Amino acid sequence: MAKTNDIAAAGAAADVPETMRGAVLYGPDDIRVVERPVPAPGPGEVLVRVAMCGTCGTDLKILGGHFPQTPPFGEYIPGHEWTGTVAALGENVDEFQVGDKVCIEAHAGCGSCDNCLVGRYTACLNYANPSKGHRATGMTMNGGFAEYAVHNAKALYRMPDSVSFEDAVLITTAGTGLYGLDVAGGYVAGQSVVVFGPGPVGLMTVQLCKQMAARQVILVGTRPSRLEVGKRLGADHVINARETDVAEEVLRLTEGEGADLSIEASGGTDCPQQAIEGTKRGGKILLVAFYPGQVTLDLSAAIRKDITMYTSRGEGGNNVKRAVAMASEGKLRGAELVTHRFPLEDITEAFRVVRERDGDPMKVVLIP
Repeated sequence: MAKTNDIAAAGAAADVPETMRGAVLYGPDDIRVVERPVPAPGPGEVLVRVAMCGTCGTDLKILGGHFPQTPPFGEYIPGHEWTGTVAALGENVDEFQVGDKVCIEAHAGCGSCDNCLVGRYTACLNYANPSKGHRATGMTMNGGFAEYAVHNAKALYRMPDSVSFEDAVLITTAGTGLYGLDVAGGYVAGQSVVVFGPGPVGLMTVQLCKQMAARQVILVGTRPSRLEVGKRLGADHVINARETDVAEEVLRLTEGEGADLSIEASGGTDCPQQAIEGTKRGGKILLVAFYPGQVTLDLSAAIRKDITMYTSRGEGGNNVKRAVAMASEGKLRGAELVTHRFPLEDITEAFRVVRERDGDPMKVVLIP
């Protein structure tokens, strides 16, 4: 099909059709693959031909209609973990060329608020305000469950050929782990680190801590298959929380001191308390997970132990760029976490697999 005039006028472009297939959310648990016009990139934006888009727990909340500040039903295309190839350039974009392989940061802050100016753009003070320049792909604007997606050039990264699309779909996830480590001080060399949750964020964070020369990385989870993946990716020890008292085992592995840093990436409501019990006096706890409800924990115990607690949201602080650099050097393995692939037309089945954990999915991706 011929290119649209809007896309042709936007700048350099590959052969781009007028319409595309996109998965539109029409209501809670009602997502349909339909024909939509291919969006044209505006100034500072890039049109990307999506190669694949990952799914995660946040997408389940979005699918169920329980995520704030999303576009209206009937217009909204979710998907915030995607990668692909540059198809067209908007005005003033000279950082990329048509044909470049790229991965993304989900968040593009306004660039002018106090938080954005210090790299905390996942906490942009103009969040969900497009008139101020904020964008969060697949969350506050249309995302990657489609053949094409528009993205801000400042939140886009060129990938070398050595990084596959399967690797790249986990780059944002690695950026989440790196940002959390950055917020918590950045250095884990020579330290004992506990990671709660052998999901994609936890497993990418295990790799990051090993590459940053942690003395030992201890992975805590409940599913033996996930813990085995963690071993393969570098965890020095694994703890099955259904079989062992987590805090006692962490203390045993750290010669009675506890972990220098505990990273909670599971979203399990009992894990923050386990982290307090297993962290050394004067140590740190980093919380990167989201929880299904309120969490009860003994804050007095954390205060008595002089534990510093940090939170971080998403992939801020330019850490996706760092994750791309690490993946380019072969120091991050994302493709091994991609366990299920579905064509875009089967998106309902893909989300059923994610929700029901059918076949022990790790990272389920949709391919347009």
